[in-house]
This record gives sequence, C-alpha cells and structure tokens, in this order.
Amino acid sequence: MKSFWFILLCGVAHLLLSSVAAVDTLGHNQTLTDGQTRVSSGNIFTLGFFSPGNSTYRYVGIWYANVPVQTVIWVANNQNPMNDSSGVLKIAEDGNLVIVNSTGLVWSSGVSIAGNDTSVQMLDSGNLVLSSSSNSTGYLWQSFDHIGNTFLAGMKQGLNLKTGQQWYIQSWKSLNDPSPGDYTDKLENPEFPQLIIRKGDVKQYRIGPWNGIDFIYGGIPLTTGKILYPTMYSDENEVYIVLKTSSQSIIARTFLNETGVLQDYYWNQQMGQWIDVLTMQQDVCKRYNQCGNNGVCDSTASTLCRCLKGFTPKVPQKWQLQDWSDGCVRQTVMNCEKEYGFLKLTNEVNLPDLLQYSVNSSMNLQECQAICLSNCSCSAFSNLQMIGEGSGCALWFGDLVDMRADTDDGVVLYLKLLPSEIDSGGGSKKKRRLVIAVTTSVVLAILVLVPLGWYSRRKARRDLRGGKCFGESMFTTQELGHEEDLELPMYDLFTIKAITANFANSKKIGEGGFGPVYKAELATGQEIAIKRLSKNSRQGLNEFKNEATLIAKLQHRNLVRLLGCCIQDEERILIYEYLPNGSLNSFIFDATHGSVLDWKKRRDIILGIARGLLYLHRDSRLRLIHRDLKASNVLLDNELNPKISDFGMARTFQGEPVEDKTRRVVGTYGYMSPEYAIDGLFSIKSDVFSFGVLLLEIVSGKRNRGFCHPEHDLSLLGHVNDCSLAWNLLNEGKELELVDPMIGEEYPKSEVSRCIQVGLLCVQRHPKDRPTMPAALSMLDTEDILLPHPKEPGFYTERSLHDFSSASDAPMASNEMSVTWIEPR
Repeated sequence: MKSFWFILLCGVAHLLLSSVAAVDTLGHNQTLTDGQTRVSSGNIFTLGFFSPGNSTYRYVGIWYANVPVQTVIWVANNQNPMNDSSGVLKIAEDGNLVIVNSTGLVWSSGVSIAGNDTSVQMLDSGNLVLSSSSNSTGYLWQSFDHIGNTFLAGMKQGLNLKTGQQWYIQSWKSLNDPSPGDYTDKLENPEFPQLIIRKGDVKQYRIGPWNGIDFIYGGIPLTTGKILYPTMYSDENEVYIVLKTSSQSIIARTFLNETGVLQDYYWNQQMGQWIDVLTMQQDVCKRYNQCGNNGVCDSTASTLCRCLKGFTPKVPQKWQLQDWSDGCVRQTVMNCEKEYGFLKLTNEVNLPDLLQYSVNSSMNLQECQAICLSNCSCSAFSNLQMIGEGSGCALWFGDLVDMRADTDDGVVLYLKLLPSEIDSGGGSKKKRRLVIAVTTSVVLAILVLVPLGWYSRRKARRDLRGGKCFGESMFTTQELGHEEDLELPMYDLFTIKAITANFANSKKIGEGGFGPVYKAELATGQEIAIKRLSKNSRQGLNEFKNEATLIAKLQHRNLVRLLGCCIQDEERILIYEYLPNGSLNSFIFDATHGSVLDWKKRRDIILGIARGLLYLHRDSRLRLIHRDLKASNVLLDNELNPKISDFGMARTFQGEPVEDKTRRVVGTYGYMSPEYAIDGLFSIKSDVFSFGVLLLEIVSGKRNRGFCHPEHDLSLLGHVNDCSLAWNLLNEGKELELVDPMIGEEYPKSEVSRCIQVGLLCVQRHPKDRPTMPAALSMLDTEDILLPHPKEPGFYTERSLHDFSSASDAPMASNEMSVTWIEPR
C-alpha cells in the first residue's frame, strides 16, 4: 500500500514539475487563449492578452510579471486589434506563431519555415523567440527584432548594412492605441553614429554622435547611477548599440512616449513605482537646432542663443525679438584665396549635426587640419573618437547645425576662422582704436554710398525702361572681354512674384546648388522655369554671373535656353524655358520611368548630349568646358530631347584648348575625371570623361557611384576594389550583360556594344588616351570607324582621397553625392 502511495506521489510531482518547466513555452499542439498567460522561467515577463488604457480592443503583448502597474513592453498585433476575447495564440501548421480569432488570421510571425517542429518561448530578457528543434543556428524569429516604444537591455538599435533592416524605437499613437505613432528614435550615420528622434521625417532631437565610449551631450547612458549604459557594436555587416544594466536584478527600460519624449526608467521596489532617471528633452536647448544654423543654445545664459565666434545674426531684428530660427552667418564670407586658422573650442560646444561631413578613422588631427585648410567649404573638424588623446578625423562643411553649450563631455571642436577673428584681442587702447576705426569707416561709407546709391537707382530705372537684363559694369567680365551688353528681356520682381504666388512651395519644382526652381506661366501662356539665387546658396553671385553671361551667348538645340532675368533689390533670378520631363536621372535610374526609354531613344539622348558638348568645345563663339556634366544636369523636353543645363561652373577658353589648373575644384563624385578630382587639372578631356560616365549610365541604367554588382563586387567604373565591371565585361566579350533590362531584348547588339566601347574609351585613365568630342561623336555615328580597345578606366575612390567616406542628408534628385573635401556642388 505504501508503495502505491509513493508511486502516486511521484507521478503527481512529475506532472507538476513538467507543468512548471513548460510554463514559459508554447508547443506545436498547444494554444494560448484570452485569459491565459505564459511567464518567463524567472517570473520576470508575462505573455498574454490585454487592453491598453481605456481601450476595449484586445492585443497580445508582453509585460513585466512582477510589476503591479501593468507595463507593456511589446505588442504583436499592434496594427490589427481584436474586437472581442475570441483570440487564440498558437503555432500554425506551417510552423509560424499566429494569432487567430473568430474572423480568421489576425497576425503572423511571417517567416519561411521548413518543418512543423517549432515552439515559442518567453525568455527572462523579455524576448519572445520562435525556434525549431531541427535548427540549431539560432532563432527563426524573435520579438527583439520588432521593437515597439520600449527599448530593453539586450535589444539592438541600429541597422544591418547588408539587408538594410533597421532596429528602432517607435512611439505608440496614444496611451490607448499601440499602433505606430508619429515619433521614431533611430541610429543614423553608421560611420559616426548618432541617435535622431523624428516626428515623421522632421528632426526633433539629436543625441550624439558616439565618441567611442558614450553618446555626446546627455542622452544615453544614464549618468545617474549608471543604471543603463550602451555598448556599440560595428562590423562589415551591422552597426548597433545594445543597452546593458549595471546589475541583473535591476528592472530598467528606455521609453519613447506618444509626444516624442525619450525617458529612462527603473523600477523602485520599495516605493512601488517607476523612477524617471533621465528625460532626454528636459532642457529647451535639446530641441533640434534651437538657435538656427551656426547658433549656440545655452539655457544657463541670460540670453538663450548666441552666435559662434566669427559669426553674426543673419536677421538681427528677429534676434532682438528672441526669434533665433534664421541662425547666424559668417561675419566675413569664406574666401578660398584667404588664409585661415582654427579656434580651439574645448568643452564649449557639442559636435554639430552630421549633414555635410566626412570621417576617416585612420587619420590624425594634423592631417585632419590640413584637409580642412585645403577645402574652401570646410567649417570645422575634430577627432572621431574621444578616447585617450583622441583619434580619427571628422570634418564638417557648410553651416554648423544643432549646437549647444556643453562643458561636460570633453568635446574639442576646431572652428575655421580668419586669424583676425581668432585673435580676441583685449585692452582698452585696442578697443578705442577699433571704435575710432569703425566710426571713421562708417562716415566714409556714408559719404561714398549715398551718391553711389542715388546713381545706382537711376541706372536701374534706366535699364528697366530699356529692357536690358544687365549692364556692362555688373556682368561684363574680363574673361568675356568688353562685349556689348547682353540683350535679354528684363522681368520686374513684381511680375515674378505674381506668377509664382510669391514663390509659393506649390510652384516649386526642384532645388539645386544655385537655389530653388519654380514653374510659372507668362501672360502669353508660355511655361517657364524660374531659377532663384538663394541667400544660402552653395553657389554665389560669381556663378550667377557666369551662368547668365555664358548661356545668354549660346544657342543650340541641345542646350537649355535662357529667356531673361530679374535683378532687383537683393534678388537674382534667371528665367529659362520650361522642360516638362525634368532631368535625365529621373528616367534612367527609375524603374517606373526607365521603361519609357527604349534603345532608340537612349541612343538619341546620347547623341544629343554629344552634339551639345561638341558645340561647347568647338563650334560656339564662346568655347567652354562645362565641368559639371551629369545626369541631373541634362533636362528632357516634351519629346525627350536632351538639353545640357547648369553652366555656373563652366570655364571659357580661346584658341586650342589647353590644360588648366584650379585650386577651386567643383563637381560631383562619379563624374569627375581623376586628374581633376585629385590635382585640379581640367581640360576638354575632363568633359569627355564625364560624358563617358553618363553614356555608360544611360546604357546600364545604373549609377556609377553607389552601384555595386552583387556577384562580382565591382562597380560600374571602379569605385569598389579598384575594378571596373564595364571594362571587365568588355574584356570577356560579355559587355551586353551591362545593358539595362528595361530596354528589353530587342535592340541592335553591335550598336549597343559599340556604344559601350566608346563610353569606355572616354573614361580611360589618362586624358591623352581619351578621344575629343568630335572623335567620340564620329565613333558613335559611324560604324565604319575601327575602334581601339579601351585601356583601364580612370577612377578615383574615397581611398584615393585620403580614405574618406562621405555623407549628406541634403536632398538631391539623383542621390548623387558631391565631393566633400573638394568644393561641394
């Protein structure tokens, strides 16, 4: 009898132990219904059904098991709630974890699984994992890959560089609605990581960048008690941060609420509540770019905003009204011909946002400084890593954005200024001399400017009445000689504002380095494009003059036509013919529009561009080198005929074209010849190189820069591993593999092959080997000409330019990237 009871007790104990062991797991033949739960083995997290806040909808989610106040950290069906309690969580026949109810499938883990031996387990980390007994390589699916509004220790925040998958925090829509809200917190700029909180696409707050041990200026880690701290992981496949806790017994989380506020909490057992350890946005200066470009926000100062040294408020009247949105501008405009130095700002400001920047992990600070000095657009530099004495190089170009006073993070920023701006001076005698000098200058300026202004106003009225676009004193350059004034129609500013609805965004059709472009219609019904020089333009008045004077003297069916201009007050505006099909890059690099261009049309476009360049190099009365030929600078008319545009960087030459050199290199990565990009040497062969790149892009439908063949690790010309896909294919007799599939199968094979060969002849490494445009056009148009075999293409990489990597979030229609230590375009 005793043995009977002993056996019975053992059996019951076994059943109880089995039940406990399986409380965190859901097997293939098991279900979890509304009201049931699964709890992790350490009794830390619970999986079950719930309703958030005042909502009556039902969701499957995960919450803390031992926290009295239900705190949900993850929701499965956040975009598909259930109206009743008929929901069931189970393993489907295909092995996926699913939620079903009376209406059918509600949610699925949605992975491809071989076999039906899967199970799901609730882990003590808060991770819900789907695994298979026949797969030992890892989880088939996990909730940590689908972060909600809560970030836990062990989760990844970052991106997979191979697949493009991103792990980021996203707010709920409201306390009662866990569907995706307006705010996201993402790791951006993987080569110099920082966290960006956005509302939609608009930046709200910025944390970082990562300095090697921490995110600069507040943010993560939790400085109070080091409850949570980040670790950065980076390799060729992934870049991400993982939060860790200082103790496994601590319950802590990072939470992005529905208003976009990022907060760090830990659970205080004695007090029975969540303690807010750190709220990222408590300081008004943490609002993104609070004081505008080149402004510094300091919440401890009597005035919230100030300009960086060497800068002044862009609109002083607004600053007096405490409106700092327009930011600051340099007191002296950057001039490539002047000598510059650097002001060392130690523990004074945070590092600016990474908009136009370059980084190099192997360069030292002296090399970094030399690069910044050699680049007219470089504004500041610093170490990439702040550990120890610091290492690496980070460069900023153009405006410095989102800056705050910062005295705690050990940041050292070197600000590029004129020597006179760096020397702060001092002493009452120097100040008195300055006052006297300024006063004298003001008096002299008044004596000079008043009569000059009177004369200018009279001349402006006379020019307006005469309908002349610009006069000799303003636009006749030494390079063009003292030719007659350009007889272009003058449009008054009132008319321009009227037909653009005062430059309304609804009329805006694009933006480039020059400024915004608007579409409008004249009283005659003619559609025009209005190109307005922006006050913040990367180009300036010289480029405006250059484009106006040059293009006004050029007439060719493959060049864009200038109709007139407006020069009034501070406005500088050019009026062009409107070309409804936009730029070439919107066709050849777009899967939707690419099918419009069959081979015949692509060949016509190539020949039209070639004829336009031939006219510029040989046949026009102002023979010139374009210097910035690229897909986005070729516009298409109603019949898709190409027209070369954007002559702001063009250079004229007389007689036989010779090689010239410039310290001010302009252009776009992927289109610039190597001798021009690296040494500043340009000639008509520089344009030939750009034409060759463009030809190969038109044939292949692929960008030279940014394209990498998935199997061969080659780019179009050679930006990967110093190889060239096009050249290699030609050598192997497989050049037709380069052809854009959008062209279809029906095209003249020999004609396309010849076109590819001409393109490769144009992009040869040495300028002397490249054909001239007359020769290139003959090669394209005449099948009887025997073509030489192209030599290796010329290309340059970021490695060639001191191993730089570049980035910018400035909008560009063609996703091109301007050079970063050469003048940006």
